[in-house]
Order: sequence, then C-alpha cells, then structure tokens
Amino acid sequence: MAILDKHAILEKNVTLLAIFAFLVVTIGGIVQIAPLFWLENTIEDVEGMRPYSPLELAGRDIYVREGCYVCHSQMIRPMRDEVERYGHYSLAAESKYDHPFQWGSKRTGPDLARVGGRYSDDWHVDHLRDPQSVVPESVMPKYGFLENRMLDGKYVVDLMKTHRLIGVPYTDEMIENAQADFKVQIDPFGDTDGLLERYPGAQVRNFDGQPGISETDALIAYMQMLGTLVDFSTFTPVANR
Repeated sequence: MAILDKHAILEKNVTLLAIFAFLVVTIGGIVQIAPLFWLENTIEDVEGMRPYSPLELAGRDIYVREGCYVCHSQMIRPMRDEVERYGHYSLAAESKYDHPFQWGSKRTGPDLARVGGRYSDDWHVDHLRDPQSVVPESVMPKYGFLENRMLDGKYVVDLMKTHRLIGVPYTDEMIENAQADFKVQIDPFGDTDGLLERYPGAQVRNFDGQPGISETDALIAYMQMLGTLVDFSTFTPVANR
C-alpha cells in the first residue's frame, strides 16, 4: 500500500510525472539502441539487393505520392498465415534503400512486398484504371489518370543525387547515365546492356503498352520488381554477431 501511495504522488504532480516518464523512456531507448553500436552490422548484406533503377525510383515516388502505402504494407511478418499467403517473410535488407520504408501493419488491401511477377502488366493497367474490374470487392479509387501524365526523366538525376546524400550507393556512373537508363527501360529493342549491368534484374519492356513513358509505366516498373531481387531458394539467414 505504501508503494501505491507514493505512486499516487506521481499521478497528481505533473512535473514529477513528466520527469520520471522522461527517465523511463531514456533508459528504455538506451537499452534498445546501445547494443547496435557493438554489432558488426545491423542489416545483413543479402545477395541480389541493389538500388532502384531510375524508372523504378520514379515509380516509387508516385507510389508514395498517391498514398498507396496507406492501404498496402510492404512487410510480411514471420507467421504461418502471412508466409503462406504472401511468401517469405520480409528482410530488413530489402528495405535498406527505402526512404521512407514501407513497413507497417495497416492493410485495407493485400501486402505488396512480393507482388512483383504475380500479375501481368495488363492486369496492373486494368487494376489502376478500374480496380473493381479485376477485384470486385475492392474499395481502391481509380488511377487511370496516371496514363496521361507523361515523364521525361528531367529530375531523375536530382532525385538520385538526393538519395545518395542519405546513403543510397548510387555511383557517378549511375548518375551520369540516369536519363538514358530511365528511357531505355521501357524499350526492349534499345541498348539495355549498360542498364542491366548497373541494375541487375531490371525488367525491360513497355509496361503500359502505350507510346512514351507515363507515370503508369514507372509505377508498374516499381511494383513488378518488388520482392524479385532476392533468390529465396538459396537464401540462408545469418545471425548478427
């Protein structure tokens, strides 16, 4: 009872409550953060991971701009029902070039961490134009207007330089060839050797089937690569030391 009586003092004194709350949060933060400084690495390197190609990066910006993350997480948790539905649980390394990352638990629609390759480009085009035409119970709004918004890659160099400032390992060569790589990724008959050397596994094709590079092209290019870079048939998790 004596302890409860003393606790009542904290509850009735705003200043003391604030001080002790601050101390508790500080200690908890130190306990969680301090051990990270003694680990060799906090995110294990995973074979296959690379920075986004210029077109994929532009598509990711559209994904964030249109609020897709509000209804679709990109975080498969290591639970049986999630793994059986969506695939291998998400790895921290898969989001190490994401600013901001798309992890979360809010799902009005399905998780998209491994949506790449699950549906055809035509399906994605139809889904963006009229979601209910392919998923009748969907509450997703229509995004057909993205087909009419054309991109020329004018700002993709600035975008990549900004990401490099916060740690994404874009090389000088990648930035120098950014606009060319941006345009050639939708041209299967173009000179794509340099693109594929810089961004292994990048998918090259006209994603929306229409002339020019639209925001739909960029968005689909981004979604079609999600979850495709890591070969989970050979992946073996390595514990941090």
